[in-house]
Amino acid sequence: MQPSRKNKNMPRLAKLILLPWWTVQLATGAKSFLDNPLIGSSRLNALGLHVGRVRLAQWMTARRRSRLAANLSAADRHAFDRDGFIEIRDFLPPEQFAALREQIAAYQAVPREMAQGHTITRRYALDGAARRAMPAMARFLDHPRWRALARYAAGFNVEPLIYIQTILTHRRDGAPDPQTQLHADTFHPAMKAWLFLEDVPAEGGPFTYVPGSHRLTPARAAWEKQRSLTARDGDCRLSARGSLRIDEAELAGLGLPPPRQFPVPANTLVIADTFGFHARGEAAQRSTRVELWAYGRRNPFRPLVGLDIWSLPGITERRINLRWGLRDAVARWIGHPWRHAGMKRPADD
Repeated sequence: MQPSRKNKNMPRLAKLILLPWWTVQLATGAKSFLDNPLIGSSRLNALGLHVGRVRLAQWMTARRRSRLAANLSAADRHAFDRDGFIEIRDFLPPEQFAALREQIAAYQAVPREMAQGHTITRRYALDGAARRAMPAMARFLDHPRWRALARYAAGFNVEPLIYIQTILTHRRDGAPDPQTQLHADTFHPAMKAWLFLEDVPAEGGPFTYVPGSHRLTPARAAWEKQRSLTARDGDCRLSARGSLRIDEAELAGLGLPPPRQFPVPANTLVIADTFGFHARGEAAQRSTRVELWAYGRRNPFRPLVGLDIWSLPGITERRINLRWGLRDAVARWIGHPWRHAGMKRPADD
């Protein structure tokens, strides 16, 4: 085992104490090549550790998805399985969408914000207070097609985390937004979704996805293995943390098409498997985009489809604030990129 840079100077006794914990993490969604010296070991990955975890996660996700498929139409399942995403325009009836957009625009609360490069991402937890303030939200959250697709994409019959999200581009001096580089979120299938509340123009930084890149082909498996040997010591911090970046020029070598952008009208729902390569398009100028954003990721090696305590009513609405609060409690030692941003509405500048 070769230690990561973070662990090179760790006392031998500390390594022995932590070894059982690092070993247990192999059976979870832990992905950082830096934080776990087993996951980051070029020697173990040369023997197939990383690509073995990728293969097993894909197999288990396929089994869970097969149990959730009955809730989808055949057309939706075929489109998602083929492309790794599904795009649905005019998702909500016009009057329901208009009410939802109006209530979100008027909603005022204290969000969290994170800066990456020149972009600021603002998020509001869709907690109990937010849901009461926006009764039209229930029409979306309870929509049978949304619920079926979100669960199938995530591979679990659990409630996703849902936020009101605002993307504010070109608000700071700095490097380019790292989310504009093609990447996979992690080593296993996971779900992200967007209900766009306004038109997204081509120059406004639209969501970008490489069709079919969610499939673990032999070429993708070979790429995963090769990247696992160097990600820990490479120059890209996000790749070292387990979100592997890829250059567009590499796609053809993996048998993949060019990326597809999603300049879409308001009331479009996009759901994607973020094991597939995706990015946020680079905005040509200063822009503001408000959307509903959902996220579903669980331990990929968990065999059960459901039985999730965090999906119970009364608990699911509190998850985001609990996560933020726990991170606040340990921010002194590990930092917290999501800062309180003061009372404001989603589209406030």
